[in-house]
Amino acid sequence: MADSASNQAGVTAEDRAAKQRLAEAQKAYGRGKANSTKNIRDKKIRGTLKAQEAKHKEAILQAKDAEILLEHGAGFIEPEGELERTYKVRQDEIKDSVGLETAKKGFELRLTDAGPYRADYTRNGRNLLLAGRKGHLATMDWRDGKLGCELQLGETIRDARWLHNSQFFAVAQKKYVYIYDHNGVELHCLKKHLEPLFLEFLPYHFLLTSATMAGFIKYTDTSTGQLVTELPTKLGRPTALAQNPHNAILHCGHQNGAVTLWSPNSQTSLVKALVHRGPVRSMAIDRLGRYMVSTGQDQRMNIWDIRMFREVHSYSCFQPGASVSISDRNLTAVGWGTQVSVWRGLFDAAQADQGKVQSPYMAWGGDGQRIENLRWCPYEDVLGVGHDQGFASLLVPGAGEPNFDSLEANPYENVRQRQEAEVHALLHKLKPDMISLDPNVIGKLDTINNQKVQESRDLDKKPEDPIEKLKNRGRGRNSALRNYIRKKGRTNVIDEKRLKAEALHKERMARNKDKLRQERQDLGPALARFAKKDS
Repeated sequence: MADSASNQAGVTAEDRAAKQRLAEAQKAYGRGKANSTKNIRDKKIRGTLKAQEAKHKEAILQAKDAEILLEHGAGFIEPEGELERTYKVRQDEIKDSVGLETAKKGFELRLTDAGPYRADYTRNGRNLLLAGRKGHLATMDWRDGKLGCELQLGETIRDARWLHNSQFFAVAQKKYVYIYDHNGVELHCLKKHLEPLFLEFLPYHFLLTSATMAGFIKYTDTSTGQLVTELPTKLGRPTALAQNPHNAILHCGHQNGAVTLWSPNSQTSLVKALVHRGPVRSMAIDRLGRYMVSTGQDQRMNIWDIRMFREVHSYSCFQPGASVSISDRNLTAVGWGTQVSVWRGLFDAAQADQGKVQSPYMAWGGDGQRIENLRWCPYEDVLGVGHDQGFASLLVPGAGEPNFDSLEANPYENVRQRQEAEVHALLHKLKPDMISLDPNVIGKLDTINNQKVQESRDLDKKPEDPIEKLKNRGRGRNSALRNYIRKKGRTNVIDEKRLKAEALHKERMARNKDKLRQERQDLGPALARFAKKDS
């Protein structure tokens, strides 16, 4: 008897522990309220729903168990004492302290003839695109050191961008935008993008955008080849272009220090903010779309909260910042002159409304290589620096996101997975009409239009009487009732509504006269002559 009682107590304790574990997992990875099967009479449907709920519970518990595999610590360089500074750590010291495979990711390419260079990584961080100002173009699998293609175009290149995957890239050349494949074969010449300065690609909408020298922002759908729209900024030649990855809004910098926000649905800018006291040199927006970092000719680096459109902090640079980029873990890299400064915790200080960050996290440069372009490699602790002497790949511990979603961007994808991902991306392509400041507006109920639809469907509702609406409207010579009678008086038709309105007007006039007469009597004979006269 004692053994059976202890077994029962042990079972209940195990059940309690299992329920508690499931409740904890439900809070973090749950999918909402479970489907109730009590009122379902069909045995087949009830069994199917129970099987689905069992699968959901198993998936939740497995996700909870997989937490031990997630790397919560970003692996930053931490100082051992108060006087130690992390920005004094050099690249060769970092390479000596990390593994051999990681040390290979830090390298430098000396390309002195065709610079300065601009760089761009694919969305999965696997391929690198290098574009020299004097016409040199190259793609490579930078991890393995394999060269993809190399071109000498013989004309000025202002910018270059990968498209939806590593098979195509766009180049802003001297006169037009050209699209090439991974073998370097020219596929398209976009002649409507005349004299482009900057390029951006919106991956979920398949839109290639450019800011042209004439001050236009142009959108082209790369899946159909059609020009979606062209927007005149009316602020002259743009100086910078960046996209908000959270809502696909374009931020364009101008000569007068203003930044304008653009969507293909509006011919005018959605927001216009004065960010600097001189021309804007570069901009970057974090992954969540909360903060914008901009550098200007006034030698300032400003941090803006773009949810409220207000400046949070401002930092000084010894020279105007040429480029700025934000990593997956919110490390901000700023290139000014021949120096690169990497800042950590800029947005944390802004969110907590604390003071400024006192010193940068890491630093590099000073060897006479003027910085042209900065790009963080996705899912890697690597910063790509394009300068006038070539390209440098820097190791920055803690910069990359270690936990990637293989359905979103897979750094280890094979050919079959890349093809399937391309088909899925085309099937799930978003329309340009969905680009707005608030991306959560999609799926919300439009209550105003819904109310109108419901009223139109109400067949028992009586038609509105315009006279009833005018009963309690304005007084005086230009009242709504007088205007209605005046408008009706222009026609020769005397209908029931006009007669009703005239009767209401006569009743109101008589009531006003009685009111004035009563006021005179209340004032007495001495003050009655100062009372308001009848109209």
